[in-house]
Amino acid sequence: MKTLARGTGRLARLALWISAGGLVLMTALISAQVFWRYVLNDSISWTEPASVMIMGWFIFLGASVGIREGYHLSFDVVLYFLPMSVKVWLYSVSDVVVAVFGTGMIYYGAQLAEKTAGNKLPSLGISGAFDFLPVVFGGVLLILFAVERLFRRAAGLPTARFGETQMDEDD
Repeated sequence: MKTLARGTGRLARLALWISAGGLVLMTALISAQVFWRYVLNDSISWTEPASVMIMGWFIFLGASVGIREGYHLSFDVVLYFLPMSVKVWLYSVSDVVVAVFGTGMIYYGAQLAEKTAGNKLPSLGISGAFDFLPVVFGGVLLILFAVERLFRRAAGLPTARFGETQMDEDD
């Protein structure tokens, strides 16, 4: 179990670094576009579609890590009044639903990528499938992280959702 936690911890950290790098790169591209448009009175045609594509990556990678770490939005009011045995069951149901959602992301994201693979994004010169790859990769990470949470819970190990320490490679 510790090997799985270390591996997913490293994967989550890598996903966060990629997300952070994407956010910085997107900000730089948009800043360059504004500078070129309003200062140089010209325009860079590829910065906006590239920024939107980069945004897809950092949103889906960051969201999957948010699921792993228990930072995603949830409606917990009723849980404060329930015994821990019921909370554990409900948390597990929630993780199963997240994994099913991730499966849908993979399935439908792959279909969208396949249907747009023949289209070429004019300003970037690449296949339209690249727009939907973050959905597929995000779905893979959602499933992996939800299953990890289920395994950790089954083994009696802490998860961030219980308000315990953050899951990292030291667990």
